Formats: sequence, C-alpha cells, structure tokens
Amino acid sequence: MSEPASAAPSPANLRVIKKYPNRRLYDTDTSTYITLAEVKQLVMQRQPVVVRDAKSGEDITRSIFLQIILEEEAGGRPMFTEAALANIIRFYGHAMQGFMGSYLEKNVQAFTDLQAKLAEQAHSMTPEAWAQFMGAQSPMTQGLMGNYAEQSRALFVQMQEQMQKQTEQMLGAMGLKR
Repeated sequence: MSEPASAAPSPANLRVIKKYPNRRLYDTDTSTYITLAEVKQLVMQRQPVVVRDAKSGEDITRSIFLQIILEEEAGGRPMFTEAALANIIRFYGHAMQGFMGSYLEKNVQAFTDLQAKLAEQAHSMTPEAWAQFMGAQSPMTQGLMGNYAEQSRALFVQMQEQMQKQTEQMLGAMGLKR
C-alpha cells in the first residue's frame, strides 16, 4: 500500500532542488543542473522533492509541479477536459475551495491505492484471467471498483458533513442558529 500523499517525508531522504533566477533547476543531491522532465521523473519514482527559490529559500514546489502538469496537458493527451478545468477554476474563492482540494487529494490517493492493488494482483494473473478481468465480470474487479466507489462516496459525505458544521458555526456566530 502506498504512503499517504500528505505524509511529510523525512529530511534525510528529501531531494532539494534549487531554482535560480535564470530559470535553471539545480539538484543539490547530485550537484548538477536538471530539467523539468528530470524533476517529473523524480516524482514518478516517488522521490520526495522540494523545490526552493535559490535566492529567497521560498518553497516553490507547487508552482513547479503545476508547470509539469501544464506541460503534460499541452503535450498531446490531456488528462483534464476543458469542462473539468472550468469547474476547478470555479471552486477558487468559493466557500467549498478547501473541501474540494481535500476531496480531490483523497480521491486521487484512493485511486492510486486501487491502481497499486491491481498491479500487485496482475503479477499472478494468466492471460485467461486478464481477459475475464478486462471484461469487468470478475468478482475481484467488482470488489475493487466497489471499494473505490464506496471510498469516494464516504469522502463526499464527509465533505458535506464538514460543510454543514461550518455553516452551523457561522450561523451561530451571527446569532442565527437553527
């Protein structure tokens, strides 16, 4: 099972990349300049990475990761449709913004866990078992997808409950309790 996305990596195995004003990225572990593609490869290898502005020391990891996503989206087969991106944009500044980020993070982690389970089970499957699996008729497929759907539903319910609690607190603070 994979490590939760929110778990903080230990400083001992954290890969520090410095970004210089000339837009070059410097890997402090290897003492070499690297490309954005190489940063992506570190992420793909699950190497804990932090990118810092060389001048200020500010953590700019998110902006570098967004840059990688932007290049991937522009490079052929995008993951996000225009409609999905428009919906994400609409959540910025919305009362649900914090919940949406958490919901997406947990859902992507659940999907990653599902993918890891499938990969783990794939090693022992015969071609016939794969054919049955790909037909989505196997109990294993139905069980895994059912678990994923249930996790997604539970996350949504949790998000709704958190939103209701916040609304009640806000109304209570305004003297408008139900």
